[in-house]
Amino acid sequence: MSLTVAILGRPNVGKSTLFNRLAGKRLAIVDDTPGVTRDRRVAAGRVGDLDIEIIDTAGFEDAHDDSLEARMREQTDRAVEEADVALFLIDARAGITPLDNYFSQWIRTQDIPVILVANKCEGKAGDPGLYESYGLGLGDPIPFSAEHGDGLADLYQALLPFAEQEEEDAASQISEDISFDPDSDEDDFVGTIQMAIVGRPNVGKSTLVNRIVGEDRLLTGPEAGITRDSIAVEWEHDGRSIKLIDTAGLRRRSKVQDKVEGLSATDSYRAIQYAQIVVLVLDGNLMLEKQDLTIARQVIEEGRVLMIAVNKWDAVKDRKQALQDLDDRLQTSLPQVRGIPIITLSALTGKNTDKLIPAAFKIFEIWNRRIPTGKLNQWLEMMTERHPPPMSSGRRIRIRYMTQAKTRPPTFVIFSSKGNALPEAYRRFLVNGIREDFDLPGVPIRVLVRKGNNPYVDS
Repeated sequence: MSLTVAILGRPNVGKSTLFNRLAGKRLAIVDDTPGVTRDRRVAAGRVGDLDIEIIDTAGFEDAHDDSLEARMREQTDRAVEEADVALFLIDARAGITPLDNYFSQWIRTQDIPVILVANKCEGKAGDPGLYESYGLGLGDPIPFSAEHGDGLADLYQALLPFAEQEEEDAASQISEDISFDPDSDEDDFVGTIQMAIVGRPNVGKSTLVNRIVGEDRLLTGPEAGITRDSIAVEWEHDGRSIKLIDTAGLRRRSKVQDKVEGLSATDSYRAIQYAQIVVLVLDGNLMLEKQDLTIARQVIEEGRVLMIAVNKWDAVKDRKQALQDLDDRLQTSLPQVRGIPIITLSALTGKNTDKLIPAAFKIFEIWNRRIPTGKLNQWLEMMTERHPPPMSSGRRIRIRYMTQAKTRPPTFVIFSSKGNALPEAYRRFLVNGIREDFDLPGVPIRVLVRKGNNPYVDS
């Protein structure tokens, strides 16, 4: 069991920079603009030989109404409830501000131990703020530089007593659990499915994630563009581990002028690259617009599983016509992937959201399917007899052999007499045949052509 550490402080003191430093990689968006972080982000981290779980939070705001700032504050409050220890950051170069004083008083009322960290202490410019921070009443501050990594040894020493106590508590809990069986193989690890939730701004992505996991894990509201970082939420369904990744809304590149929005878009596209399943969320009243198609094409080009979740379905008046229009648009604009799963739902009311994950498991199995080579070549012989390959340079192209090279996505290699001379139209004919005859709907299928004989048979 690892120590859970929440990083707290007012806006723009370097919390996300420290989060990335402890995580050992760039996970959170970092910019000089105050308030970039809004949701709480969780990741595994390490300080020396201590394994920790770190929670990055939004900057403290003194707000308790229905505003966005108040909802961000609620996310920070939940981080404090989940953590074992809090790192309270101040900007040593800026000195102690009234907001630092206000929240230092608040954190002392919470049932959590606090470590005071004076960030941006590289050089001499942070010394006055460091000495001033003693007056917060949170103990001796740790001089630190999240950007350069200075002060990690002192932070390790400050965290060590809490980590040792956590290990003692965990060992005691295990010794008291009479049902604990170290040799049990009931929970064999089968891998975590990474599912990215993507789409245009304000289509209900964060609301959908919250509905799936059954708690207000992510910040939501009527304002467009609330989510900025790609936030991963660990979850389990029917014994299968899932990592749900909520992403920032993606607009057309020509409309992105704000620097932070550009960083958010890059983060979202990175989430698509590393996901296995991508759920494209549409607004049922707007359906598949040009930007939605751009996102869908990128998902297909990356070879990922694509699903479509039509949100706000309860507000759609002519549902039959809306589905027909969506199907027609998919057939016209994405003919290379037929049978994409479509789930109509309402994230706000929860209607049909329970159908999303089972459909994802089903399409994930198809994405992992492998076809035996014998069956594949029997099928290939039938297809080439029914529709022979075209001529090239006055001679008929001969297809000698076919094998499935990999799964995720299903990728097939054809060995022919002319190599890449096999026309694209004939490749599409084979792809459509594979999809139909071997029941591979809705997943990208790749066919590569190589010149040569059957490599598995001696000449």
